[in-house]
Amino acid sequence: MRFSMPMPRRSRHPLVRALSLIVGLALVGVLMVFGLVVAGVLLVGGSLVFALRHWSRSRSTASVAGRPHQPEVIEGEFVVLNQRRHAVR
Repeated sequence: MRFSMPMPRRSRHPLVRALSLIVGLALVGVLMVFGLVVAGVLLVGGSLVFALRHWSRSRSTASVAGRPHQPEVIEGEFVVLNQRRHAVR
């Protein structure tokens, strides 16, 4: 079974053709403006989030700067598998 859509009939009236062209261009223009607004909002929002994170990170490191650094050590167990064989660099 084959699905085929009938070809849309183009109007022969020049005023209808010009009006449909204008409506189509206006629709494309509205979509482009909407896309630019969304891109601008994302750009401004992302830069604000980046700035807030950078600002809060610099404030937290400045308050810790007076104290000595406490290294975080992960404790664990290990087993030596073969002592005779050394890694070659």
